[in-house]
Amino acid sequence: QVQLVESGGGSVQAGGSLRLSCVASGRTYSTSSMGWFRQAPGKEREFVAAISRSGGATSYADSVKGRFTCSRDNAKNTVYLQMNSLKPEDTAVYYCAAKKFYSDQYDYWGQGTQVTVSS
Repeated sequence: QVQLVESGGGSVQAGGSLRLSCVASGRTYSTSSMGWFRQAPGKEREFVAAISRSGGATSYADSVKGRFTCSRDNAKNTVYLQMNSLKPEDTAVYYCAAKKFYSDQYDYWGQGTQVTVSS
């Protein structure tokens, strides 16, 4: 099993920045890519960003491209999401997730961290 714990959420004004962290523990050697998702009140969970195991490949939702950056430090078993130029529509609970090798879905999920952006 793999445990994921997010941190770094909070309240910020529009235009501000936050950096989320996700620390993985347990059988981290069994995981490949990791991702960030978010869920706003009354809405379905949506993809935000993903990063390969090596960190050499990333992908982003169109809504966050150019504003958010996903990175990882494998020595610390940590994935980051740097969020700049935040908008009120970025308000949501942000979740970290990890895939097992050869899996086509995210197998492990964190408990989420709240991000609130005020106008």
